[in-house]
Order: sequence, then C-alpha cells, then structure tokens
Amino acid sequence: MSDQSFDPLTLTYNDAGLIPAIAQDAATGEVLMMAWMNAAAVARTLETGKVTYWSRSRQAFWVKGETSGHVQELVDFRFDCDSDCLLVTVNQTGPACHTGRQSCFYRAVRGGEVVALEAAPKA
Repeated sequence: MSDQSFDPLTLTYNDAGLIPAIAQDAATGEVLMMAWMNAAAVARTLETGKVTYWSRSRQAFWVKGETSGHVQELVDFRFDCDSDCLLVTVNQTGPACHTGRQSCFYRAVRGGEVVALEAAPKA
C-alpha cells in the first residue's frame, strides 16, 4: 500500500475539463450509467461519499439522487491506467437511469436489431 495522497488534478481531463465516470453496482457488478466529472466533482465525491457529477447541459454539479432520491453512495473510486476514465462502485438506491430503469444500458444490438433488455417501468 502507498501513503501517497491523491490529487484530482493528476487525472487526465478532456478539453472541456471533464473525465468520463462509469458507475457500477457494488453488490451485483452491473454497469449502471456513465456521466462526466470535473476535478471539483471528483473532490466532492471523495469528500462526501455522495457521487457527484458535472451536468454538461445545466453547467452545474449534479449529486446523483439529490432530487429523485435514487442516490449513489460511493464504495470504491478507481481510475484507469491512462488516468482518463473513472470507475465508481456504488450502493445504488432505486433506479440509476432517468427512464426509471435500473441501468442506462438497457438496450443491445442482437442480430442487427435493437433489443430492450429491460422493459420500461409502468407509469
């Protein structure tokens, strides 16, 4: 183990100052979603344990579940070999996708056709 402290600025961000963050369910291993973080969102996530993203459309911090109640509690924070992609394992409360599905990755291409792997939630 290293006693080296982590600095979010050591990650590699794109030209917009963002890094992709993949959220994975800590209990099941299911990939839940992908969103963007900037250095401040990385720092907030690590400080609070509440996964915080950067909303490109609103240009504001987005604490997952702040309005929906579908929170992501941080379990583990990892970054890849190039330091340009994040993997956050989380305890997910409720669905991760804004469509009400557990995962944003509910569609697949099978035999050249788009297949829904999870039905839309009932209204």
